[in-house]
Amino acid sequence: MSPSKPPTPSLSSPLFVVLLVFSLLAAPSTAATDSFVFGGCSQLKYTPGTPYELAVNSILTSLVNSAMFSSYNNFTIPSSSSSSSSSHDAVYGLFQCRGDLGTNACSRCVARAVGQLGTICPDASGGALQLEGCFVKYDNNTFLGVEDKTEVVKKCGPSIGYDSDGLTRRDAVLDYLGNPVGGAAGGNSGTFFRTGGSGNVQGVAQCVGDLSPSECQDCLSDAIQRLKTECGPASGGDVYLAKCYARFSEGGFHSHGHKEDDDNDQEIEKTLAILIGLIAGVALLIVFLSFLGKLYNSKKGTLKQVK
Repeated sequence: MSPSKPPTPSLSSPLFVVLLVFSLLAAPSTAATDSFVFGGCSQLKYTPGTPYELAVNSILTSLVNSAMFSSYNNFTIPSSSSSSSSSHDAVYGLFQCRGDLGTNACSRCVARAVGQLGTICPDASGGALQLEGCFVKYDNNTFLGVEDKTEVVKKCGPSIGYDSDGLTRRDAVLDYLGNPVGGAAGGNSGTFFRTGGSGNVQGVAQCVGDLSPSECQDCLSDAIQRLKTECGPASGGDVYLAKCYARFSEGGFHSHGHKEDDDNDQEIEKTLAILIGLIAGVALLIVFLSFLGKLYNSKKGTLKQVK
């Protein structure tokens, strides 16, 4: 016997108002950090209900929990499968947030990414998802500490022509991001998250935290060189390799994660105040209409008695 379908709430019901509140609250959360960049799944599938599924669920839960306290972490969880010939002996996973995000924005981003992974990679033995503000990955083949410069995403903005000033600023920003010696004064030396700017051109670069400093530098140098050669005189460009990315734009990027947290909290408070006012208004309208309906029925009954 199939489950009965719940009644659809009418526009005047309190349930509809509550659903409206939650839908509106969810909308403005962290659009900047939640923007989709890329995602992929392994072709190999696991059987639901097996020990490997438990290991996958465990590692994804660990990623979400750890993001509440740090901006990067990795885990290895052995599978409890008794079959020594199984390729699903262990699950490896990591997450990383953009270096300028605060803890709240980071944890929200990772939770959103893990939720989306479950949707786009159902029963997949491995999957990876890059959002604007964070990156998550898991697989049954170890990738931790392995440098990988495979190009995953390349996007170039519209051409600005051969503007010598613009190209000079772009090259200055990219050279700053890619040169650990030149960037030492700005705190870039040895760091995995780097930002720089020249005039209206802003840039950002980041490596995944499981790389060594030398591997990070090698990966970033490759990504930056591809930006220069493949995007040419563009107004902006993104190159995401498997273990690092580099970006530049005339308009800059969403950054300053702590400020973003504060702005989000203020926006939520404003939204709550507006919604509370709307709910009160709707409730008063419902009461008023109900009163009018009862008054009308009362007068109608009185007229019938007179007749």
